[in-house]
Amino acid sequence: QVQLVESGGGLVQPGGSLRVSCAASGLTFRIYAVGWYRQAPGKQRELVALITSGGSTNYPDSVKGRFTISRDNAKNTVYLQMNSLKPEDTAVYYCKATFSSLNYWGQGTQVTVSS
Repeated sequence: QVQLVESGGGLVQPGGSLRVSCAASGLTFRIYAVGWYRQAPGKQRELVALITSGGSTNYPDSVKGRFTISRDNAKNTVYLQMNSLKPEDTAVYYCKATFSSLNYWGQGTQVTVSS
């Protein structure tokens, strides 16, 4: 049974930092690409970071230079380091593991940026 479990969300002040984690089980993690997505109330879910099985990364302009995705295949975990957070980064953050036609989602973790 495949499981992706996000953790590390919380409340942070504008300009602060937070690291969220996505721990995977039940799959050959190293062959999967993993993306971090977010969904704010009333908005569509959007991709904020992607890391391939080979370690290549990609970010949209909205988070480039502020967010960093990384993976530790020995721990079956992907991380998203978020710096210089803004109120508009407030959302539920989800991870998704993808290999060929297989897609698995986590349950999400709330990130709130507010003073």
